[in-house]
Amino acid sequence: MSTCAIFNYIMKLEKIFMHTRVAEAGMTVGEFFTESSRLCIPALPFCTKSGRIKGRVTLKNILKTSFLPDYLVDSAQILGDELASTKDIEAKAQQLLVMPVDPYVQEPHQSVSSDSSCAKALALMEQIDTSYLFVVDDWQYRGVVTIQSLARALFQLDQ
Repeated sequence: MSTCAIFNYIMKLEKIFMHTRVAEAGMTVGEFFTESSRLCIPALPFCTKSGRIKGRVTLKNILKTSFLPDYLVDSAQILGDELASTKDIEAKAQQLLVMPVDPYVQEPHQSVSSDSSCAKALALMEQIDTSYLFVVDDWQYRGVVTIQSLARALFQLDQ
């Protein structure tokens, strides 16, 4: 059987998803950054005490909201390498790290079950233009699958 066929039909997400912490009310941005950096993942689900997903916290949203005014985004192509408005970034970053993630929670993200195939996960990622999906079974968060973990699984099939 070809590597592609194995990837499509045999590899289930239960074999490759990564277990992570969840973001909960009161988690600090610093704690979120630590978990995200530890596993190289762009987001965590924001969960209730019972483990149900209420939303998501993403690196992109925290960084954009905290450090990028809309006018900088709108003029990104013409910005120089040195910006006068970035002088206070270090102080702002230190303040940000102790803030709770609660104000940065976004709508829940697409999820898949641990029994889903890698091919389904990849197709969903492509369909919604993302690099990660939450793995959820029986309404409970189990972990995250990323485009990197899918590529790693495919690479390991050939080893």
